[in-house]
Amino acid sequence: MHLDNFPTSLREALSNIRLAVFDVDGILTDGRLNFLADGREVKSFHTLDGLGIKLLHRCGIETAIITGRRSPQVEQRAEALGITYLRQGREDKLVALDELWQTSRHNAADTAYIGDDLPDLAAIRACAFGACVPNGHPLVRKEADWCSSAAGGKGAAREFCELILAAQGKLSAIYDEYR
Repeated sequence: MHLDNFPTSLREALSNIRLAVFDVDGILTDGRLNFLADGREVKSFHTLDGLGIKLLHRCGIETAIITGRRSPQVEQRAEALGITYLRQGREDKLVALDELWQTSRHNAADTAYIGDDLPDLAAIRACAFGACVPNGHPLVRKEADWCSSAAGGKGAAREFCELILAAQGKLSAIYDEYR
C-alpha cells in the first residue's frame, strides 16, 4: 500500500490511529438487505475484511462497529472477530461515536471511521481520518479523506485496515510473516 500521494497531514493522522470504526451495511457487507421467507435477515461478510480487522487487533488497534440496524449476525460477526465496541440500532452515528469516546480512552484524534451513506457523514467529518467506498453516496465520497478501490462488502474494509497499518509502518512486517 503506497502512501506517497497522501498529504503529510493525512499520513500523520493515520499514524496516530488507535481506534478503527466500521459501518456495517455497505462497508462490511455489500449493502443489500436479504430476507428469508420467515422474515429473518441474512448478511454476508467478506473474509478479507475479517482478517484485516484481526491484523489491526494484533497491532494494538481497537475496533468498533456503529450500525443503524440491529442484527444477530452482526453481533455474531463482531464476537468472532473480537470487535472491541459494538453499537447497533444507531442512526445517530456521531452521537454513538461521542458516547464511545466518553466511555473509552479514545477521542477524535486517534479514530478512523469508514462509512458509505449520509448517516455516516458527521462521524466521518469528526474523526482524524474519514473513509468511504466507491459505491458510497456522492456527498460522503466527496467529504471523505480517502476512498477505497474495492466496494463495500468486497474487501473495502481490508483496504482501510491495511492503509492504517501501512501508515504506521507495520504492514510490511505482517506481509513478511506470510512470505
